[in-house]
Amino acid sequence: MKNVIEIDGHKAVISLDPEIGMFRGEFLGLAGGADFYATSIDKLEVEGRKSLKVFLAMCEEKNIQPFREFSGRFNVRLAAELHETAVIAAAAENKSLNEWVADAIETAIHESA
Repeated sequence: MKNVIEIDGHKAVISLDPEIGMFRGEFLGLAGGADFYATSIDKLEVEGRKSLKVFLAMCEEKNIQPFREFSGRFNVRLAAELHETAVIAAAAENKSLNEWVADAIETAIHESA
């Protein structure tokens, strides 16, 4: 995936903060925020490890589950016309709307990798 790196088995999204001229990383899937900054990718990985270590230590100290649990369910709000069009497209492929959306998401993920 674009703009995603893995640090010690945990994924983080990377962006450039033009106001300060640094890369910013933010871990995904955590129960709280853990971000980090650096001027290069190598330094970003070092800072990411530090940030993750501090976050996990704080969670352990406070007896907090550090990782989000995903249920596999989420709500999507669409314009009524787009909802109708999606239902028709799903039916045309003999799929439920849920199956059609899940397939579309999976396809988009593979295309962005």
